[in-house]
Amino acid sequence: MKDKVLVSPAPHIHDATTIPNVMWNVVLALVPALIASVYYWGFRALFLSLLGAFTAVCTEALIQYLRKVPIRISDGSAFLTGLLLAFNLNVAAPWWMPVMGAAFAIAIGKQVFGGLGNNPVNPALLGRAFLLASWPTLMTGGWQATRFGSMNAITNPSLISELQTIAPKAHAFVTSATPLNIAHTLRDTSFVSTFTQSPALNTDIANKIFMSLTDGSTLQNLFWGNVAGCIGEVSVFALLLGAAWLLWKNIIEWRIPLFYLATVAVLTFIFGGIPGSGTSFSLPIFHLFSGGLILGAFFMATDYTTTPLTKKGRIIFGIGCGVLTVVIRMMGGYPEGVSYSILLMNVFTPLIDMVTMPKAFGKVKK
Repeated sequence: MKDKVLVSPAPHIHDATTIPNVMWNVVLALVPALIASVYYWGFRALFLSLLGAFTAVCTEALIQYLRKVPIRISDGSAFLTGLLLAFNLNVAAPWWMPVMGAAFAIAIGKQVFGGLGNNPVNPALLGRAFLLASWPTLMTGGWQATRFGSMNAITNPSLISELQTIAPKAHAFVTSATPLNIAHTLRDTSFVSTFTQSPALNTDIANKIFMSLTDGSTLQNLFWGNVAGCIGEVSVFALLLGAAWLLWKNIIEWRIPLFYLATVAVLTFIFGGIPGSGTSFSLPIFHLFSGGLILGAFFMATDYTTTPLTKKGRIIFGIGCGVLTVVIRMMGGYPEGVSYSILLMNVFTPLIDMVTMPKAFGKVKK
């Protein structure tokens, strides 16, 4: 009897990379950000993060049991989804929010499509979108200052004193909002007009607030994490440490983060100011360091399942995420656009793949 030969299509390259290896390395890369959140906000940040991860793992195990398929919670994908979902919450959020969000992310964002590798959009971001649509007030307000008392990262005492004296409404607004919320609201001229009774003084105060957001001391606070925000957004430095680990281990590819961040930088340099403020080189830095951009660019926009396969496709994906993020931040109803931009580009991934996929050698169009 002749030996049987098994023939399979390309590619025929194999390495030691496994799903658990990838997932647990991403979890490891998020540890610096988790440590930073505990440092700035205490152990409630750790509690909410682990609660989200635990809920996601339990939800996945239950659904896989009911589907009568092998239970694969040890691969780390559910744990990572729940952790990322919790990272998108305010540390002052009630305990049930990471539970609801993680359960929705796994059940509706992942398992309903057949499990890992079949979901069309990022499950953690879909869970966040669900929470934002269901409880918008809890998701966009009630921000908690860091243990150093910093809310908006502004450290200009003369500005705070001036606002307290001549513009109490502006002072109350500034001291209760995150930097991105402040920048977004200052574009609303109808709100700015309520600062004082003098239109000229209103504009002057708005510009002073905005300039304080983009000065060196504020940007430094944003970089290290001494600012209110979501659990996973707290420290740009900590997130970049994790991103460097993933790039060094070849777990994520550089094109999506680079073109995402570069697009945001260019567009915010041109359009990132408020009415009458002009532009400056610190504007892109402010937008790069604010909100969930670094978390999204390195840890969510690089998800294998929901992003393009080709190199050209990843460039298009990154640019698309950047454009949508800036459009939502500048013109949308929410101050942050990272989550929705990535979700929208996830939907376009099959089309991007179809357009950018190279033609097979020897293939002739019919």
